[in-house]
Amino acid sequence: MLDDISSPMESNNLEIEYDLSPLCIVYKDGKVERLIGTEIVPPSAADPETGVGSKDVVIEPDTGISARLYKPRPRNPDQKLPVLVYFHGGAFLVQTAFSPTYQPFLNSLASQANVIIVSVEYRRAPEHPLPVGYDDSWAAVKWVVSHSGGDGEEEWLRDCADFGRVFFAGDSSGANIAHNMAIRVGSDGLDGGKLAGLVLMHPFFWGKHPTGDETTDVGVREYLEKVWLAACPTSTGLDDPLMNPVTDPKWSGMGCAKVLVVVADGDVLKHRGWLYYEELRKSGWGGEVEIMEIEGEEHVFYLEKPHCDKAKDLVKRVATFLKSDQAYK
Repeated sequence: MLDDISSPMESNNLEIEYDLSPLCIVYKDGKVERLIGTEIVPPSAADPETGVGSKDVVIEPDTGISARLYKPRPRNPDQKLPVLVYFHGGAFLVQTAFSPTYQPFLNSLASQANVIIVSVEYRRAPEHPLPVGYDDSWAAVKWVVSHSGGDGEEEWLRDCADFGRVFFAGDSSGANIAHNMAIRVGSDGLDGGKLAGLVLMHPFFWGKHPTGDETTDVGVREYLEKVWLAACPTSTGLDDPLMNPVTDPKWSGMGCAKVLVVVADGDVLKHRGWLYYEELRKSGWGGEVEIMEIEGEEHVFYLEKPHCDKAKDLVKRVATFLKSDQAYK
């Protein structure tokens, strides 16, 4: 059983199993020291900047799956709002739906897109290795759509959500989860809802061999492989369809009609985002895919600098995508 520890002082005399700095360190006695993404902030009845309300809900008490919900100020009390199911990043190992890293970004997106956001708190590796995080995320998706038809206990979803306009989105490893949830919708369906679109921001996809101008740096490639196998030790490797979607025979059956991919030109993962865009267009999927590349920025910069102009441009583009009638077809 792995245990989480927060203080480096507690781990001074422990033998390291593997070091995934700057994310986390895993020790041979099973303890996990997370180096980032450990802070949390409470929800707010009304965010001072946007007026967006947020609250935390428990989805499965037995497993601890939960979520932070965001709801914009009502503009038309009779209008049902689209639902965005959001999956946070952190290499499947760190971060949380309750982190201060996500609160400003999701408040802004909920306000500008006029959507209800369900930010999922799934169990993290290595204590709960993949596919646990995927299965938790799918359980959260099913919980969301269980409120269609006026059912369910969560009033924001039951009374205010339009389940004909459900979207998935995420950043980094959360974008990986969002993609794999869309694949699952394609194979299993989404009883009670319709997946209208998918937003992948700086997605964490990789592969055994470099693509295009992707880095050939041995240290970088070995580190990313180490991260993936720490998160999913039963994986077949970097060309596992869970990590390298272009190898997935189910890809052409992905369960939505619209995808937006967002990349940053200073992000080592950029080329995988472009590969996803290019190969999805040729896959026989039949939907519409767009891509946005942001110059002069690094991986998930908009979470670190949510008030910079380029972060605002990103939120505006995603909001436009979510509000587009084409995304609802």
